[in-house]
Amino acid sequence: MSYEHIKYELSDAILTITLNRPDKLNAYTALMGQELEDAFLRADEDDAVRVIIVTGAGRGFCAGADISGGANEFDTKSGNTAMFAGAKPRASRGGFVEAIFSCRKPSIAAINGPAVGVGITLALPMDIRIAASEAKFGFVFARRGLVPEAGSAWFLPRLVGLDQALRWCLSGRVFGADEAKVGGLVSEVVASDQLLPRARAIAQEMVENAAPVSLALTRQMLWGYSGMAHPFELMKIDGALSVELGAGPDVKEGVSAFLEKRQPAFPGKVSKNMPANYKPAPR
Repeated sequence: MSYEHIKYELSDAILTITLNRPDKLNAYTALMGQELEDAFLRADEDDAVRVIIVTGAGRGFCAGADISGGANEFDTKSGNTAMFAGAKPRASRGGFVEAIFSCRKPSIAAINGPAVGVGITLALPMDIRIAASEAKFGFVFARRGLVPEAGSAWFLPRLVGLDQALRWCLSGRVFGADEAKVGGLVSEVVASDQLLPRARAIAQEMVENAAPVSLALTRQMLWGYSGMAHPFELMKIDGALSVELGAGPDVKEGVSAFLEKRQPAFPGKVSKNMPANYKPAPR
């Protein structure tokens, strides 16, 4: 699939997806949503992709839905598709949210500028969020007569706690990167010229040191089981996985590399070497 509203660039096992409507501050369109879904599904199947970075072209990350057509842009009954719910997903009802959340590759949002409405909710299913110092955020839905979309009422309280999620969503105000860090929405704030280098450094650490199969399992376990009432069902699963992985080539390579003081070269491939005991975490 060729892309119009995103760029897809793979280098040294790190895929960079760039939201690419810089003249509109990368405002979201239904086509952008479909292309994001396709890009994550494609990356999930490609063993050459180890980590995914998502950022924005120009001075914005994603300034929310494209409402340049006026007040009726959210009226999907009239055929408009400015909101997430208006996009036709390629492969599932969850669209790009499901594609990101279920992807077996870790993802990093490098938020370089305004990230408002769907422009920030699209980053919530990603695993790590870092921001440039001039980035701005806003869960502005109530100020537009809408509700938090793209599953954000599930993701946001998990990431920042219910109290903080309520404060941001009920006010609908726009806030800066420092507040986002204090509130737990992003883990780091850096100068704008250091944002992508920092994102690549985080990604490179995973590429150089972690087994792809282990990364795929770990992110799904943390997302899927952290909200359970007790750990005991998970312990049955992680125990079985540990036994199977412990007899496999990745663990042997990881231990050998540690003892020999060298970088590991893990042989396991996400596309074909997931454990027999593996099953996707509850969704």
